[in-house]
Amino acid sequence: MAGTLYLVPTPIGNLGDISRRMAETLGAVDFVAAEDTRVSLKLLNHLGLKKPLVSYYRHNTETAGPQVLERLLAGEDCALVTDAGTPAISDPGEDLVRLCAENGVTVVPIPGPCALVSALAASGLPTGRFTFEGFLPMNKKNRRARLAELAGEGRTMLFYEAPHKLTATLADLAETFGGERRIALCRELTKLHEEVVRTTLAGAVELCREKEPRGEYVLVVDGAPAPEESEVTPEDGLERVRALRAGGASLKDACRQAARELGLSRNDLYAAALAADREG
Repeated sequence: MAGTLYLVPTPIGNLGDISRRMAETLGAVDFVAAEDTRVSLKLLNHLGLKKPLVSYYRHNTETAGPQVLERLLAGEDCALVTDAGTPAISDPGEDLVRLCAENGVTVVPIPGPCALVSALAASGLPTGRFTFEGFLPMNKKNRRARLAELAGEGRTMLFYEAPHKLTATLADLAETFGGERRIALCRELTKLHEEVVRTTLAGAVELCREKEPRGEYVLVVDGAPAPEESEVTPEDGLERVRALRAGGASLKDACRQAARELGLSRNDLYAAALAADREG
């Protein structure tokens, strides 16, 4: 009989967040697949556990994944852990979960620390519907293109960001969504210098000018207001198409997205955009 893959969250900063079930699971498995074995060894030592560790991270998934699967199929139980947070969420662990699912291996998720959920809960922004976007592209052009696709997103949006990229990301967010859009900057969650700043995108840009960003951030951004159906015109659609194309989208994709966001006919919008191109 095949073993079980346990998805075991690890603290995102506060060791007090280790639950009894998390510790018991780590103590019961045959081996641990870790993002960084050095980090996981410290956690195991803290818990007084000795377990075989294997390396599983973004750049070795193609080789390490099948190796872990082979041991699972042989009947061993494995705990998958990351350096901090929940495995398989914006994490290469999703590839191992998929591999196990395809091969009939049971996957058991253990509830625990997750930065995006903690940030959303503390943000003060709507939590009923949200979308998690992870890290935005590092390349400025690609980042702006991705944000252009999200300009009409009505759900609350969550992003991860490193301090050295925060200023540029906030500037692009403000340019794309408008400086008045609400944001919660959630920094160093569960750590000594935990901070949640609720402001606007324009205010966040100004804060970064006044004080150098430090620590890891989760950005929680308010969704776009629902468009007034009676106020949407074909020209609104063309303007949205132009904005999406400026961000790198093709004419066809821009028309499809703009039509969906604004409730317009995709065919009519595409025809109008073609006519505008011929005239322009």
